[in-house]
Amino acid sequence: MARRNPKDIVVPDQRGRLTVVTGANSGIGFETARRLALAGADTVLAVRDPAKGEAAAARIRADGGERVSVATLDLASLDSVASFADVLLERGRPVDLLVNNAGVMAVPTRHTTKDGFELQFGTNHLGHFALTGRLLPLLRAAARPRVVTVSSLAARRGRIDLTNLNAERRYRPWDAYGRAKLANLIFAQELDRLSGRHDWGIRSVAAHPGFTRTNLQRSGPLMGREAGAFNPGELVLQLPGLAQDPVYGALPSLVAATSERAVGGGYYGPDGPFELTGLPAAARVPRRARDLATAARLWTASEQLTGVAFPA
Repeated sequence: MARRNPKDIVVPDQRGRLTVVTGANSGIGFETARRLALAGADTVLAVRDPAKGEAAAARIRADGGERVSVATLDLASLDSVASFADVLLERGRPVDLLVNNAGVMAVPTRHTTKDGFELQFGTNHLGHFALTGRLLPLLRAAARPRVVTVSSLAARRGRIDLTNLNAERRYRPWDAYGRAKLANLIFAQELDRLSGRHDWGIRSVAAHPGFTRTNLQRSGPLMGREAGAFNPGELVLQLPGLAQDPVYGALPSLVAATSERAVGGGYYGPDGPFELTGLPAAARVPRRARDLATAARLWTASEQLTGVAFPA
């Protein structure tokens, strides 16, 4: 059977809308930002490495995306998150769309952020939690604001242990990654619930890319290892039909970000077997992501850890 074309997923006209995409210099983030820019959005590539961001911006402009800019954001530093948000707040332009995409995966040994959090939980969840909270005034000022948070199939193996969020007692790379991505999914759903409860006017949606070939599978597992170290993930990525390219992996994020059919609190991923590959469809929400008590406690803990409080 012929594979469907990713161009079949149409991104609606985004002219006049300001979008922010974290981790937009490569992979899923790049493809998400590229499609949004091609649809006319004023697109901010929020990246840790400005040089890589400018190279990505040049590629998007060469492809026809005119209104694209680069800003420095290190989600492993709450000071960087605050500085990034302060620049946008000073400009005062409403943010129509925030895509919480950046992340780190399966770091082999325990690393910490600049603020002392376990690297995966601190970057993937707490950094995006703080960013969303600081940008909340600009999101609320937009006409139809939306926040998309990228989770992962690994969320299914995640567990939220509020007494060990930073893996201080025991660290296992994939357990820590699963915890962080489960936290991403819980955050997206709780943000939508709180938006409705407090009349913030924000539609919060989650997505996952299935199994997509990106730098994530290379940079995280090799962090702290010698150059040329064996990475079994490289072999798995090459198995025929098991993984897909970022142009496909970005589609659930784009549907979550732009489709009027994307429901607040919804979760979207590929429609193929086991949600590994394919075109976007509603994804299965893990049981642990549906625990409202855990969601409320994680939200409170995240506010305390980041020092960023959402208005009640």
